[in-house]
Amino acid sequence: MSTTIAPTSEDGQPVNQMFADALRGGRCHVVLVDDVARLPVEDWLGVADASDRTLLDHCVGRIIDIGSGPGRMSEHLMLRGREVLAIDVVDEAVLQTRARGVTALLQDVFSPVPDEGRWDTALLADGNIGIGGDPFILLRRVHELLAPAGRVVVDLDPPGIGLATHWARLRTDVADSHPFRWAVVGADAIESLADAAGFDVSGTHQTDDRWFAVLERRS
Repeated sequence: MSTTIAPTSEDGQPVNQMFADALRGGRCHVVLVDDVARLPVEDWLGVADASDRTLLDHCVGRIIDIGSGPGRMSEHLMLRGREVLAIDVVDEAVLQTRARGVTALLQDVFSPVPDEGRWDTALLADGNIGIGGDPFILLRRVHELLAPAGRVVVDLDPPGIGLATHWARLRTDVADSHPFRWAVVGADAIESLADAAGFDVSGTHQTDDRWFAVLERRS
């Protein structure tokens, strides 16, 4: 999970700094308006598990991993012989991804990205459809990054969630981050969202308790 939203107030610590601290081993939670959830950093620091590998089976061609975190997904794709570029706005995430041998850039998806219009797959794993708090704007930006026959492989929340945007913070034992906008998209909401953004849903999948979809770019 990464965010490219600038803080809306001076209340709290920089989000990217706190995320970097979490990747270095600090305990961290995500605080929403009505919920508190553990940030699953331990999972992200490991290697791709069976559920991850099922999702990654749908990545084809040249792949851009958006909000790659410490790089477990990109590493698995690289080990499969795929050409992959990982981007993240957190410096510690990029350093850890590079340590896995993956090409990674400290890069905001809404800024110019190498090889725009030529990526075959954009990966939005681990809830990264929520980046920026507006999934439509994010998918329109991803549409620009993809080749004409490109696709998005995107993690989703279970059906019944719909589409919701929250104010969120990262919280450690000693501090809260600046507030930032984050969105969640349920499997029941992806078809209308994808259609509005210029994609067709070629499949919605469930593996164990994980939901994801493959979106095919329309010209």
